[in-house]
Amino acid sequence: MAVTLPKRRFTVAEYHKMAEAGILGEDDRVELIEGELVAMSPIGSRHATCVRRLNALLSRGAGERAIVDVQNPVRLGEHSEPQPDLALLKPRADFYAAEHPGPEDLLLVVEVAETSAEYDREVKVPLYARFGVPEVWLVDLAGECVEVYRHPSPQGYQVVQTLRRGDTVAPLLLPELSLAVDALLG
Repeated sequence: MAVTLPKRRFTVAEYHKMAEAGILGEDDRVELIEGELVAMSPIGSRHATCVRRLNALLSRGAGERAIVDVQNPVRLGEHSEPQPDLALLKPRADFYAAEHPGPEDLLLVVEVAETSAEYDREVKVPLYARFGVPEVWLVDLAGECVEVYRHPSPQGYQVVQTLRRGDTVAPLLLPELSLAVDALLG
């Protein structure tokens, strides 16, 4: 008979204290998901290039209507602080100096996946939905597609689309920011 030991879930506050105490360093590639420290996949050149391209496209298109945040934490409740590849944030004069943005501050989250699409799809996207993030794009480089998730609920996103080369996509909350899927995939 296998014995299952209880897991100790960390809070966001404890996670930050680990960093302050030097247990976690700035170069440690981990994020807090559902109270567990999860190692993030290494960033390959194709992934990094896609993030840079998205940053340029979204920054140019969003202008003053949104803050483009690159690979920075977003706080989702007491036990999760993922670091999406990009997020479009509601504009704020202090640029979120006092605290990391929360679900109410997010217009769009973008996850770029070179090797982590399954994890992003099965773990991170449902997490974003449970916290009411209005829209998530999963740029699946290996699958050559962009999965668009909209209308969150506790059970997941109610609308899911898979877009391919030749298609266009625009954030639900910034519909004038239309981008070619070809441009996202490179």
